[in-house]
Amino acid sequence: MADAASRLRRVAEQVLGVPLPVRLRAWDGSQAGPPGAPVLVIRNRRALRHILFKPGELGLARAWVAGDLDIEGDLYGALAEISGLIWERGEDGRTVLEALRDPAVRSAVRDLLRLAGPPIPPAPPREEVRRPRHLHTRHSDRRAISHHYDVGNDFYELVLGPSMVYSCAYWGAIENAETLESAQRDKLELVSAKLGLTPGQRLLDVGCGWGSMAIHAAREHGVSVVGVTLSQEQAAYARKRVADEGLADRVEIRVQDYRDVRDGPYDAISSIGMAEHVGSDRYLQYARELYGLLKPGGRLLNHQIARRPQRDESTYNVDAFIDAYVFPDGELAPIGTTVTQLERAGFEVRDVEPIREHYARTLRRWVVNLEADWPRAMRLTSPGRARVWRLYMAASALAFEHNRIGVNQVLAVRTPESGVSGLPLRTRTWN
Repeated sequence: MADAASRLRRVAEQVLGVPLPVRLRAWDGSQAGPPGAPVLVIRNRRALRHILFKPGELGLARAWVAGDLDIEGDLYGALAEISGLIWERGEDGRTVLEALRDPAVRSAVRDLLRLAGPPIPPAPPREEVRRPRHLHTRHSDRRAISHHYDVGNDFYELVLGPSMVYSCAYWGAIENAETLESAQRDKLELVSAKLGLTPGQRLLDVGCGWGSMAIHAAREHGVSVVGVTLSQEQAAYARKRVADEGLADRVEIRVQDYRDVRDGPYDAISSIGMAEHVGSDRYLQYARELYGLLKPGGRLLNHQIARRPQRDESTYNVDAFIDAYVFPDGELAPIGTTVTQLERAGFEVRDVEPIREHYARTLRRWVVNLEADWPRAMRLTSPGRARVWRLYMAASALAFEHNRIGVNQVLAVRTPESGVSGLPLRTRTWN
């Protein structure tokens, strides 16, 4: 009988309908596939059971998080090849059910069942979270934010570096000419410039994270800031940073839902990497809440990840891996949808700046930070969660590079009835 790797390769190629572009190494030491290609390591039979009981992305994710599946060699190269087979087959790609109509595929799957061992479904890794029955209630939002952000500030320090900014940095034209910290500082200054911050103004920072934007705005532009987050760990960390900077008289950090902020009006609002948690059903409410918190002439800077639109938007499904392990409430919308909802809430959208290439570079730097201190990363959180972050950040970098997702800064104004927006005639220049 053929070795395990050759049998697995045959099954994969029968189901997918194309040659497997990565090399396989199985638990019995056997290998099959193109020489010199990245190696997909199947450490044990349990990996197969994960995939059999949850075919598709979620089964692969469970095997990866559990440590039963790994990649040796070029991580990005392997993910690019695998995503081309599984995640990027498009709306016209052959589904597993369609493949199973083929007798040859059914024969290959029976071989996989024999290889997998006892037909007992393995328990999901403990890092997996179930999608709540009711999305985007105050309770479910707190639970989702806690799942993602309350995993230890020391872990985030390792990944994000001294800036403690968990969103896209803003890079210069020359690659590797800047540090991650300087690029993050430039992003915070870009946001400040778009908002037109001046001394004495009030800024609301929605989803303030570990306080970086609030501190930058108060220290560099003399504004008073209220930052809100649903994460207890973020708030405690941010408050300490504020105190250490001597800015406690100008920066207040609250554990508060944006829907409960009632002390407007504000001169400006920054929402950086937060709106992805709002959800499509609640987005208009989000936009209206922020509109109501701004004074006439006030500006909103909404920094948000976007997905590409589909031919049939009613068929959009949240990414299974991201939903189960990363952002259990996350929903991405096309940029056109976001702009429309902001306008429906009353805003005048004045500028949309796509910066997706910047996020790809940022994510690659975070992966470098994580891999550089991998043993410590696993100690600070858990081996499974460290594997989640490595996979999600590397795969996301590729998604941004290949224009499968993007990120945009949308500048919107609560333009008064007079029609005077308060913005300069020219807001950006091109080199």
